Amino acid sequence: MQQKLVEGSQPRSRRGLQLCCFKEPPSRPLSSVSQLQVLHKEPAMAAEPNETCYDGNCAQSFQFYLQHSGEHKAIVQCVQNVLPGEFTRIGAGKSSLDVLGVGSGGGEMDVHILSLLQSTFPAVPITADIVEGSSTLTDNFKALVAGTAGLQKVPFGWHIMHSGDYEKQVKAKGDVKKFDFIHMIQMIYYVDDLAGTIQFFHSLLKNNGSLMIFIEAENSGWDTLWKTFKNELCGDAIKEYRSSAEVTACLRKLGLKYDEHPAPNSFDITECFDPESETGRRLLDFMTAKDFYKSFTPEIRGKMLELLRNKCSTQRDGKVFFNSDLRCILVHA
Repeated sequence: MQQKLVEGSQPRSRRGLQLCCFKEPPSRPLSSVSQLQVLHKEPAMAAEPNETCYDGNCAQSFQFYLQHSGEHKAIVQCVQNVLPGEFTRIGAGKSSLDVLGVGSGGGEMDVHILSLLQSTFPAVPITADIVEGSSTLTDNFKALVAGTAGLQKVPFGWHIMHSGDYEKQVKAKGDVKKFDFIHMIQMIYYVDDLAGTIQFFHSLLKNNGSLMIFIEAENSGWDTLWKTFKNELCGDAIKEYRSSAEVTACLRKLGLKYDEHPAPNSFDITECFDPESETGRRLLDFMTAKDFYKSFTPEIRGKMLELLRNKCSTQRDGKVFFNSDLRCILVHA
């Protein structure tokens, strides 16, 4: 089943968005919650989270990045290859299935995953809990659910808070809901305590359950760029850049069993080397999570561009293609 992502919907969380604010106005208004007819329950203890960049104009710049980079297509392809067999294993003999999405953003990948799970077990009831810090993106997610055949009758629990606040809430309540499948796609960069976060969500897995983490690959262009210029790029929301290397090292230290699957991807950054290119400027702003031409000295900019060309990318047919490989890590209960 190859599901097309809904055009115009907003992206899920990932590195870079909380650090930068772009000024391009949105091309269309956000979906209205009043138009929704979605089965859902609001958490009684959900506190209003701090505003994130997703509640402003940065979402538009990230949408531009997604369209240019093809990242969601790479994730969808990996999910399509990996999850059918994993879902068959997880759901064998179960009368219901419970899913938790952490940092789900606008819900595009969640909808794809839930639809895939439904197609694997069409007669089994499914519930979905969503942890997302942006109320704007949660509204978009609800609109996406309302327009997706087969998901309108899935009970959703909406937890409009950051993952750390969700952990505190669960521990305070004591009545812990367990899940068959938990996914954290491009959000592990933001947590302060990597080991503690993984341990907590792993503890929420049911028997035979899986925790899926998507993250940028070790030795990818992102990994090389952010670790080479960590002093210039890290800070604020992301104090320490992590790739799949840090996550798998943490899993080994915790003694957790996992499988790792590649999600190869690359995209054209040739225009980044043309200072007159608007596309190149917007890509550089996103990739560095800053205003590239205002935040760095000419010397640093030159070194970054040299690294991007020679260490983070491959060149063919006169173009420069950035290595944007990801890894899908499945952690077993």
